Amino acid sequence: MHFVNGDVLLILWWWELLSAVQSYTVHLREHAGQRTLVAGVERGARCALDQVLAPRFTERFLETDAAAGRVSVSDSVRCPPLRSNPFTVFTVEDCTDSGHRHLLTSQYDVHVHGRNCSSTRRRTAQWDMEVLSLFSSHSGRSSDCHQAHSALFPVGGLLPGPPVRCRVANSREFYFSDGDLLVSETLCWRQDTLREMDLLCDLLTGNGPSSVSIHWRVGPGPFRQAHLGKLLVKAARSGSGIVSRRRRSTNSSPQFQPPMYQVSVAENKPAGTAVVLLRAVDVDEGEAGRLEYFIEALFDSRSNNLFAVDPASGAVSTVEVLDRETKDTHVFRVTAVDHGTPRRTAMATLTITVRDANDHDPVFEQQDYKESIRENLEIGYEVLTVRATDGDAPVNGNILYHILNNNGSNDVFEIDSRSGVIRTKGLVDREEVEAYMLLVQANDQGRDPGPRSATATVHIVVEDDNDNAPQFSEKRYVVQVPEDRTPNTEILQVTATDRDRGSNAVVHFSIMSGNTRGQFYIDAQTGQMDLVSHLDYEANKEYTLRIRAQDGGRPPLSNISGLVTVQVLDVNDNAPIFVSTPFQATVLENVPLGYSILHIQAVDADSAENSRLEYRLTETTPNFPFSINNSTGWIVVAAELDRESVDFYNFGVEARDHGYPVMSSSASISMTILDVNDNNPEFTQKAYYMRLNEDAAVGTSVVTVSAVDQDINSVVTYQISSGNTRNRFSITSQSGGGLITLALPLDYKLERQYVLTVTASDGTRFDTAKVFVNVTDANTHRPVFQSSHYTVNINEDRPVGTTVVVISATDEDTGENARITYFMDDSIPQFDIDSDSGAVTTQMELDYEDQVSYTLAITARDNGIPQKSDTTYLEILVNDVNDNSPRFLRDHYVGSVMEDVPVFTSVVQVSATDRDSGLNGRVFYTFQGGEDGDGDFIIESTSGIVRSLRRLDRENVPVYGLQAFAVDKGVPALKTPVNIQVTILDVNDNPPVFEKDEFDILVEENSPIGLVVALISATDPDEGSNAQIMYQIVEGNIPEVFQLDIFSGELTALIDLDYETRSEYVIVVQATSAPLVSRATVHIKLVDKNDNVPVLKNFQIIFNNYVTERSSSFPTGVIGRIPAADPDVSDQLHYSFEVGNELNLVLLNQSTGDIQLSRALDNNRPLEASMRISVSGESVCLTSTRSISILSSPHR
Repeated sequence: MHFVNGDVLLILWWWELLSAVQSYTVHLREHAGQRTLVAGVERGARCALDQVLAPRFTERFLETDAAAGRVSVSDSVRCPPLRSNPFTVFTVEDCTDSGHRHLLTSQYDVHVHGRNCSSTRRRTAQWDMEVLSLFSSHSGRSSDCHQAHSALFPVGGLLPGPPVRCRVANSREFYFSDGDLLVSETLCWRQDTLREMDLLCDLLTGNGPSSVSIHWRVGPGPFRQAHLGKLLVKAARSGSGIVSRRRRSTNSSPQFQPPMYQVSVAENKPAGTAVVLLRAVDVDEGEAGRLEYFIEALFDSRSNNLFAVDPASGAVSTVEVLDRETKDTHVFRVTAVDHGTPRRTAMATLTITVRDANDHDPVFEQQDYKESIRENLEIGYEVLTVRATDGDAPVNGNILYHILNNNGSNDVFEIDSRSGVIRTKGLVDREEVEAYMLLVQANDQGRDPGPRSATATVHIVVEDDNDNAPQFSEKRYVVQVPEDRTPNTEILQVTATDRDRGSNAVVHFSIMSGNTRGQFYIDAQTGQMDLVSHLDYEANKEYTLRIRAQDGGRPPLSNISGLVTVQVLDVNDNAPIFVSTPFQATVLENVPLGYSILHIQAVDADSAENSRLEYRLTETTPNFPFSINNSTGWIVVAAELDRESVDFYNFGVEARDHGYPVMSSSASISMTILDVNDNNPEFTQKAYYMRLNEDAAVGTSVVTVSAVDQDINSVVTYQISSGNTRNRFSITSQSGGGLITLALPLDYKLERQYVLTVTASDGTRFDTAKVFVNVTDANTHRPVFQSSHYTVNINEDRPVGTTVVVISATDEDTGENARITYFMDDSIPQFDIDSDSGAVTTQMELDYEDQVSYTLAITARDNGIPQKSDTTYLEILVNDVNDNSPRFLRDHYVGSVMEDVPVFTSVVQVSATDRDSGLNGRVFYTFQGGEDGDGDFIIESTSGIVRSLRRLDRENVPVYGLQAFAVDKGVPALKTPVNIQVTILDVNDNPPVFEKDEFDILVEENSPIGLVVALISATDPDEGSNAQIMYQIVEGNIPEVFQLDIFSGELTALIDLDYETRSEYVIVVQATSAPLVSRATVHIKLVDKNDNVPVLKNFQIIFNNYVTERSSSFPTGVIGRIPAADPDVSDQLHYSFEVGNELNLVLLNQSTGDIQLSRALDNNRPLEASMRISVSGESVCLTSTRSISILSSPHR
């Protein structure tokens, strides 16, 4: 170093004083020219360059001109030899003016630039200059005083340029005015004391306006070197930061107060609405204290478009109209930047919460709800739940429901105002009202500006229950059908209606009874009745049929009150039939006129006029001796007979009815004229025994009876004189005998034996005989079922082999003709019928869900010849039993919901179906017996909607595994489980959490600036962006010593840390997950390093030794200790004599510094010795010269 105009003592003092001074930055190029100025003194006052302190390696290329007050380049500057770049040059100026003495210190940081040059970061200092000013004091006084507002001295000449304005900081005792430094109040000075202040000035220099900060010490004289040195030592050890070797530059960083802003603003306010006034404090003056504000969104860039900050005032206002429902919280990083050099910043966070206004109508989950219910439901049945949400906050978003059109037919429904559940409060009858349309209104309870509402339409369709039987359009249908109607033609349309709908209203028709001969057919679907076989009026004149109308419900309902009367109209379709043909008769020639000879008989099966007959003779000749009564058919003698003239007549007879068209029949008549005789005819046998089957055809020959008349030429005629019940038989003479034939059909049930008395007559005389005819049974009757249609019910769970019903038919025949065999016309594998008993049994398991009914065509056939049969229809209705469990539409369900949703929010809907019918197929839903998330969820029994029942917390339960059941209403009830997974979505509802409330961090002093000294971290139970944490220092960082990375939590030192200046820092850090925060206290404890030189004062040892005969006062122990100290607590000092103690007059403990006197000093000789003592630490050595005077005088 170069020392100019100063002794060793002053040099040491100035080294202590200059460690915190910095003002000027000098830039030199390598190989700069000689006499290039590095530092210079240019003051208005009378000043001289007193000292220059520079590193030793600068001796090669720097020189000092004390007279000119310049430090300049003397030789080329090369970077490789430089031990540090930049390096520092200190200058000390001594200025005297009007009884005042000023010592000014300045620092120049010299940066050398060139191809081979590299530079390192330099720490900044607190002041640009330091000044020590002394004024003359009155000798002999312990203190001097200045009156209030009196001037101490002018300062303008001491500054680098003319001051524009100045102000005093950090002291209330002084102020600046008109270029002078003045005292504010009366101020008295004590000797050996200094008053301190900071003077901040804006100057005009050759390079333009600039700012300068000066740390000023003021005190009373005298100007003696000893007094000056004493003050300098005090200044060096004062608390103003002189000893601190590391001070920040004057351009202090701004500080936000508070470091965190939390404000709210109402939504829907116009753009430009004021939000908050940001305020940061910067102690600097001028440009260095002028702040500019910026805000930047931390989590959502959309916030940048909604807010703006006035850069100068820090006023934050809205840019657009805010919508809380779009985003309710905006978090910004706020930055305040000063205009100093370098520019300093401060950061804070601004959290803006948007207050809710009632600006959203409730919104229904669906605008149109559609639901179907069955009629006849019980009162209180839950039909469905309507749900509306409101984007506003809870106060404005609480919703109440009511039905607007709840009058008229809609009064059978009511709604729960809180839950939105619509229930029945009356009976629902589809036949009265098929569909309902409810207008539901949702009202929020908002007050600012007022309540809002929305409406939704609920369409409720009533599903039909089969509660109405079909009704015939007429109580009795009467239809007249001519007997000659062609088969397979329609004769009647039967109509029945059912007030139900769908399959319940589909009517099926069938003939229950009256169709014993199967002549009629009714179409099951249309009710059209057809004639399927010929009618015969003569066989049956009227039919009464019972019709059943059955609907398609499950189970079906029937109406069997329908009656159809079919009246058969006769047509002239039968010609008269003679009972016997040809007719043969004999008559005695002597019979009188009018004698009835022969009764001609013909029958007509028709009725009325169609059966009324008229007879006439045909093939006659004129004067014919016979005539016929046209009504009765008796042939009588119309003229006298003469056998001798004509003994035989052959003619015809015609029988004609009165129908249209007229029908007739003809027969021949043989009339023999007999001679009169006197012998009775005699039968060849008196009794005849015959058997005749009842189904023998009309005209069948039964027997021929024979009688013999002994008269010559006698002709015997035969008649049935008695026993011919119902005129079943007729007799004609044939070949001399009487042929008995069957005239009308037999009926075994009516007569089983006939005893005929047959008379044989020759005209006057007669004989009788008996003919016994036994009627044998014939297969004349078909089996007949009691009904043409049977209906039975059977449960679907009945075992195989169950008897469903026993079907029986009756046959009026006997024997084999009446033995009936049963069989099914179609092969239906589910059923079989016993051929003998007619018992219908199940052959397979039945399933109502596969087929609800079966129709069997069953035939009963007798064993007669020919076989006859009848067919009936058996309808088997399968009754449903609860044999099907409900089945969900999905194997499992998945839903998600935000954790902050209100109670009763819809999460997911499950749905199941049941193949059974009625109550067996009606499904409701429950968590009972399953898993409802410990009561956090409920499920609506009718709709299957799963809703939240309590407030959810994702941090406690992120995923729920629920199990619900679908249960039918059968007995016993069947149920099916389904798993439901509900994922809870995160919202930011948890603040960050530090591991501890307080942290201890150990940091070595002198660690590099920018070193990460600790990693501050907190955890947030939320996830995703909700778990993003922002860190900041909110307390204890003034002045700004540390910087905390806002995202990583890295704590960085901004200055060199000096244990001797401050051994511990306490800051409060904050972790923010907007708008939630947590805080922790961090204790940063510095670990001492040996980085300070020992401090040693000059001292004297005065020793007076009084020697007597009796005793000696010479001290033999430790008399004191070397007055040396080291600011480093970890340093160990070592003491030694360099010169002056060659005689070992003073004994020194080199470790402790304790001093003892040698016995060689125990004499009466005066002695003065000067010694130099060296005190060294572990790394720095400091030497000083000390004088020791020993005075000795005898004592007698």
